Amino acid sequence: MKSAVIVFPGSNCDRDLAVALELVTGARPAMVWHRESELPERTDFIGIPGGFSYGDYLRSGAMAARSPVMRAVRDAAERGVPVIGICNGFQVLTEAGMLPGALMRNAGLSFVCRNVPLRVENSQSLFTAQYNADEEIALPVAHHDGNYQADEATLDRLEGEGRVAFRYLDDCNGSARSIAGILNDAGNVLGLMPHPERAVEPAHGRTDGRRLFEGLLKTVNA
Repeated sequence: MKSAVIVFPGSNCDRDLAVALELVTGARPAMVWHRESELPERTDFIGIPGGFSYGDYLRSGAMAARSPVMRAVRDAAERGVPVIGICNGFQVLTEAGMLPGALMRNAGLSFVCRNVPLRVENSQSLFTAQYNADEEIALPVAHHDGNYQADEATLDRLEGEGRVAFRYLDDCNGSARSIAGILNDAGNVLGLMPHPERAVEPAHGRTDGRRLFEGLLKTVNA
């Protein structure tokens, strides 16, 4: 699998994501600077990492969403290339209009940094095929603006179309309906606040995130 990790000024999880992808796929991803206007040829997967792109000025992810590379990311997603946005990457995807809703300040107005319990709501997507439906896992979070919100019609549509991928099992940040991760309508774009790349090997203390990347690898190589 030929993967690419997008790097913005302020990204601080780009290396974490790159290491996880190389560990699972055996191939080092291309690190693509945000000023680039094209992705490497035959890119099979795109990762938008966590961090604080552009220092979270204006709104988290708002400036990064308008970087030149995001036009190429959007075009690739429309061709069916899988895209994952983790933490700040989720914020970038909503600001770019690739996922609905918005990530607001945490309900408690405090930075949340801990492992959180999650439930796998959809085990049939490109990203969750190695999990069981309703399986409970745990992944780390580290965010200040992870409170997912959308209007009721959008939330109902996400629920009805099976586009809620992960749900918090405790009150992490005030997200509507405890949503932790969502899919686009085509199922090839995933945004989530928890960090699967920080739970891929025993040294991390848990490996629940590894299966996300393993499932993606298996699907892409099928």
